[in-house]
Amino acid sequence: MNIRKIREDFSILQKDSKNPLIYFDNACMTLRPRQVIESINEYYEEYPVCALRSHHKLSRLATEKVDVARKEVQKFISAKKRNEVIFTKNTTEGINLIANTLNLKGGTILTHDKEHNSNHVKWVDMVNKGIIKHKIVDTNEDGTFNLENFENKIDKDVKLVSMGHISNLDGVEIPLKEIIKITHDNGAKILVDAAQSVPHKEINVKKLGVDFLAFSGHKMLGPTGTGVLYVNEKNYEEMEGFVLGGETVKDAKYGSFEYEEPPMKYEAGLQDYSGQIGLAAASRYLSRIGMKSIAKQEEKINKIITEGLIDSVELIGPKDHKLRSGIFNFNIKNMDPHIIAGMLDSSRNIAVRSGAHCVHSWFNKLHLQGSVRASTYFYNTEEEAEIFSNEVKKLIELNK
Repeated sequence: MNIRKIREDFSILQKDSKNPLIYFDNACMTLRPRQVIESINEYYEEYPVCALRSHHKLSRLATEKVDVARKEVQKFISAKKRNEVIFTKNTTEGINLIANTLNLKGGTILTHDKEHNSNHVKWVDMVNKGIIKHKIVDTNEDGTFNLENFENKIDKDVKLVSMGHISNLDGVEIPLKEIIKITHDNGAKILVDAAQSVPHKEINVKKLGVDFLAFSGHKMLGPTGTGVLYVNEKNYEEMEGFVLGGETVKDAKYGSFEYEEPPMKYEAGLQDYSGQIGLAAASRYLSRIGMKSIAKQEEKINKIITEGLIDSVELIGPKDHKLRSGIFNFNIKNMDPHIIAGMLDSSRNIAVRSGAHCVHSWFNKLHLQGSVRASTYFYNTEEEAEIFSNEVKKLIELNK
């Protein structure tokens, strides 16, 4: 993988030669290559009209491009059929769509203790309304998944297991294949929050045998406000409608209506066609680089940071960098995380995330104020990792 050549596709990385951006906030949102931006511009310049509805040539072209986009995403996650790909705004919408379309009343939802708010607060809300029960699997002290705890929690009352594949808190991956098997053996369905895994590793939904899988475009080089909910088509017959209106119905009378077939049944109103086309371009870009190469580069960068800082900071997650994907989450004793992030930004133009990272429940459980999260991607370099490590060490010295 030619990192220098790849970085030329990201104009923001070329802007300031004296103090170039070191972007380590990729778990929140990745940068976008020119190929994605160009695909969005093409829509607005060449066929900026509504797809699916009209029969003039511009609309036919837009419809064709959206259809190609769905095929591209289908290929990217190895879905069996195109109709298993529902376009959404993001992972959050995908999870909420399942929560509102499956009959979960009276059942139990099973999650774990490091879930992002997107896979937590909706279930809490449904518990508070008396719709479901909710059980939480405690992970190990170092953040790794405890399969025994999971097996002890799941029973015949569990209707849905909903879990983050890779944690945005510490980068730890759950043993998904084992979890899926245990879930199905207990007669439950599984929803996977793949926001942090689809951008970083190869995902094959057919081989996994997962029921539902949600991810976001903005975490994988794509436009903001785009995402995907994968639904194994056998589950559609159990899903009700959710947001109803334009494009969700084939026909309507004053007292009745007929649903469209999925996925259109769940894509209400005029869609973000440019975003869907941009998401397809992002999928192509990642496929061209290769997901194995991406994972290898992230591991290399995390290794440099870990070896440079492991003895100097309070690390969140396991010490082995191989278990933390591209995430290095830490605290410096007696320093506010936001101050650390601000100083890194001011000193060497290093962009990191500080706070609770939308995992407030976990921080509240441990009575922690927050942390600083450096999250890398394939366009980050070894030199950037070394600069980051040195700048953090300088802050530690200043704090003594």
